[in-house]
Amino acid sequence: MIGDEPLKRINTMLAALKIRMLVKPSSPAGHTLANMPTEPITATLKFLANLDQPLVYIPSKGGGDQTGHVGNFTTHAVSIHDGREEKPSPSLDVEGFRLVPQATAVNDFYDDAQVETIYHEEIRGLLTEITGARRVEIFDDTRRSASLSRQRIKKIREPAEIVHNDYTKGSGKKRLRDYLAADPDEAEKLLQQRFAIVNVWRSIAGPVLNHPLVMCDATTVRPEDLVSMERRADERIGELQVALHHPDQRWYYYPEMQMDEALLFKTFDSATDGRARFTIHSSVVDPTAPADAPPRESIETRCLVFF
Repeated sequence: MIGDEPLKRINTMLAALKIRMLVKPSSPAGHTLANMPTEPITATLKFLANLDQPLVYIPSKGGGDQTGHVGNFTTHAVSIHDGREEKPSPSLDVEGFRLVPQATAVNDFYDDAQVETIYHEEIRGLLTEITGARRVEIFDDTRRSASLSRQRIKKIREPAEIVHNDYTKGSGKKRLRDYLAADPDEAEKLLQQRFAIVNVWRSIAGPVLNHPLVMCDATTVRPEDLVSMERRADERIGELQVALHHPDQRWYYYPEMQMDEALLFKTFDSATDGRARFTIHSSVVDPTAPADAPPRESIETRCLVFF
């Protein structure tokens, strides 16, 4: 008789196989997928509806609680395109995001020591190579799960549910000052040069079969689509951006993201020369996912990138 754990692993492998049969292109990490054309999925995203109420975002602390927010929000059904097929080589400075292959030596992403030593060193090397940065500082790791029980057991957060970007033109600079609060002179020196905040997102529990991260091409987002919103956490008061829906916005995801792939996206850039500065994103329930798809688990690492 097959025990519960082996049976669970078999079901997970079968679910992954179903998804592989639905998607066409090979991933950057060399995963060969079935040669079939893919259609965009239609899924529901949560946008800001209007400015009739004050806007406050209260992040969850982790462990099964939920993010709260004040304001009028509404949902829209949007087409989300297969990035493997339609955006195989986007740019952080144009679209605002990029999928790259990145193997990791970490075998347990819930082990803080491995994350802070092995993984952070891997991320610094990756961002230096991809962006040409001269310095990379890592200031946050956020683990998330779509499973409520895993959130409670691991004391981690739920997938983001609203369309947002992590920083505004003001809060990106404030985040640098906060990070270097012990050395304000160094912070002010760095503020005189171009810097960016880049998030590195990856699966930490097998392929992502549901609740993928979805990204909006920054070239399709108008400045008036972005609205600043207070972010009120226990440790600090900050500011993020939420978004109004516009039919010209074009959304992408990368089906069946693997643990040896990393999705980079830019949440702030101090440069105002026309390159992408902000990247709105969210998670989404994939209507084509198998009913028995395992819950997505991920880690998102936020980095100050100096040029």
